[in-house]
Formats: sequence, structure tokens, C-alpha cells
Amino acid sequence: MTDAYIIDAVRTPRGIGKVGKGALAASHPQHLASTVLKALAERNALNTKDVDDVIWSTSTQKGKQGGDLGRMAALDAGYDITSSGMTLDRFCGGGITTVNLAAAQVMSGMADCVVAGGTEMMSFTSDITQQEMAAGFAPPMMGSGNERLQKVHPQPHQGICGDAIASMEGFTREELDALGLRSQQRADVAIKEGRFDKSLVAVTDDEGNVLLDHEEFPRPQTTAEGLAELQPSFAKIADVPIDQNGNTFRKLINQKYPDLDIQHFHHAGNSSGVVDGAAAVLVASKEYAEKNGLKPRARIVATANMGDDPTLMLNAPVPAAKKVLAKAGLTKDDIDLWEINEAFAVVAAKFIRDLELDIDKVNVNGGAIALGHPIGATGSILIGTMVDELERQDKRYGLVTMCAAGGMAPAIIIERV
Repeated sequence: MTDAYIIDAVRTPRGIGKVGKGALAASHPQHLASTVLKALAERNALNTKDVDDVIWSTSTQKGKQGGDLGRMAALDAGYDITSSGMTLDRFCGGGITTVNLAAAQVMSGMADCVVAGGTEMMSFTSDITQQEMAAGFAPPMMGSGNERLQKVHPQPHQGICGDAIASMEGFTREELDALGLRSQQRADVAIKEGRFDKSLVAVTDDEGNVLLDHEEFPRPQTTAEGLAELQPSFAKIADVPIDQNGNTFRKLINQKYPDLDIQHFHHAGNSSGVVDGAAAVLVASKEYAEKNGLKPRARIVATANMGDDPTLMLNAPVPAAKKVLAKAGLTKDDIDLWEINEAFAVVAAKFIRDLELDIDKVNVNGGAIALGHPIGATGSILIGTMVDELERQDKRYGLVTMCAAGGMAPAIIIERV
């Protein structure tokens, strides 16, 4: 088995994911994807005829995000027509999964050069949700429409799951708010010190005008007092009927956990931000890199996938981290830096607590609470962030993982070269 190396990683800035408010909201998802694909090729003088595949992630594959975004974006980026493309959906975990699959292709010897990444225009997907709610539909739940599945594995709204886990695990609102504040503070430092600059590529329109060249979502003015004043976001939808049987999101969880008293902790200040964005990672074999004068930045040590309770939905990152560590033959003490996606504050808080991690090694540049979470792209963004930070700190090993709907988590360990 050959080694798989990360040659480079790029991403767009994250724009506010609301129509009429975000700088990228009027763009086409293919344009965001082609922006990073083109930048990756140009930065590395990549002959796109050599790209065996473009493996892409997009969670909501409908409308303008449908139709195999990976292939269409590669064509839009000017890649050679011989470079094929595919698009997958592992909900929030897709951006890690694309890189993991690219690594598997290279490690197996079936490919020499693969581009992985993802795109999500949440201005588009959230607009769909708002239209559905205006028409009288409840916010979506996983497995909706399949009554048989919902009886066996009830799967509510992710925000209610976050509140349920916090209630079950004994976290306080103050603890979760503190994590949200820390995310904003760390992101502010990272931006001011230019820690993201190496990977960031501006998004321009067809005339070359810059649409966005900086992070649009962070709120560095955030204070603990301001967070304490915010009302919980998911209390108002927890008890809204979602089907003809009178089910609510709360009832779905209590169907499996009848004694759980779900309190509400999460709000806009300690939950991931709604944003638009895209990212791409170039993965290649050592032989291909040497032949083409490419300098690897990191080696992919191990990858793993893990499933957990789909009703609580967000708890798979801890077992995923343990699984990928075992595959790599490493312990948590070997890991220099960790990235756990801040889908909701409780996800990161539980991850840090259960693995007994040094908080100064986790999400050192802030996370999705401050920077936003473009669903299908986030995993690839985090991998690029990890490569940059391992280089900046001159560290060796980094582990990246994140929760995904359906009760899943992909994970990856990389080693700085």
C-alpha cells in the first residue's frame, strides 16, 4: 500500500448564508466550487489531465446544488474533460469523507492524483427551509417520510438533539456560552494574525470583481453578557406538531428516552453559523508528487467512519476519534492538534470532556460557532486549517472529526511532512 499525501488545500471565505445579506448568496454553487478547483490547479501548476477523479460533497443535492456538482464545477473550472467527478452526501461529514475516499483511492494504487472537497450554499438551502415553513411545514427531520424508520430510530431536528445531549450530560448554559465566546475570540486572533491567509482564495464574479475576500460571519464584539441575554433557539420548535400523528421533536426523543427532561441551551451564539463556502484538497501519491515536482504538506495516516445513536444524532465524534487512533496505532497523547466541528457547543464540549483533552490543543483558531458551517464543505475546510496550523506551530499529528446527521462521524489523522 502506498502513502497518500495532501499537496495543498484551499477554500473560499465563508459568506453569511442569507439571501440579500451574504456577499456570496447571489453566486451559483458551481461557481464557488470552481473557484477553489481553479485555484488549486493554478497554485500547483497541476495538469488536470492527470486528475483521476474529483470527489465532491454537497449535502442538499437539489435545485442548483443538484446534478453532480463535482463534475460540473470541474468543467466550469477549466479542468480537462478527461478528469471525471462525483458528488456524495454524508450530511455534515461529507467534506471529510471526500478526502478520506481520495486517500483510499491513492493508497490502494487505483489512483495517483485526486481532488477532494465540498460546497454548500446555505443561503440557498435555508431559503428552501424558510419557504417550506411559510407554507406550514415543520423544519425537516432526518428520515422524514419513513414512518417505519422513525418508529425504530426516531430522528428529530439537530438543534433539539444538541439540547437533549446537554440535558442528559449535565452541561450548563454558562459552559456552552463560554465555549461559544472562546470560539469567537480565537477566530478573531487567527484572522488578525493572518493564520487563514495561506489557504484563503477570494471569490470574484465573471468580470473579475471581488465578491468576498475575507470571513464575513465572525462577531468579534461578542461578550459573555451578550450571549447570556440570547433566548434559546430551539424551544419554540420542540413542541410543534410535525406529522399527522401529532409527533413533535420532543416526543421523538422521548420515544426512546422517556425520562429525559429536555432543557434548552443552544442559541445563535453557541451554535454553528449559517454560511456559504467551498473548499478543495489535492491528494496524490508520493510517486506522482515527485514526478511532477509537487511538495507534499501532510501525509494521511489513517481514516475511519463511525455510527452512533441516530436519535441523539451528534455523539459519534468521540468513538470515531478512538477508532481512527486505534487504526493509526496512536494514542490521544500523540495528537498535537484537534479539530472538532462546532455544530453545537455541546458537541465540542462533550468531545473535550470525554477524551480529557487539553483545551489549548482543540480548535485553536476558533470553529464553526464563530466562522460558520457550510455543511458539505466544512470537513475539507477543517482539514486545510489543520495542515496550515501544524505548519505554523511546527507540530506533527492532527486529528479532525465532526458529527453528521443520522448519528455518524468520519475522522482523519494527518501528519505534517
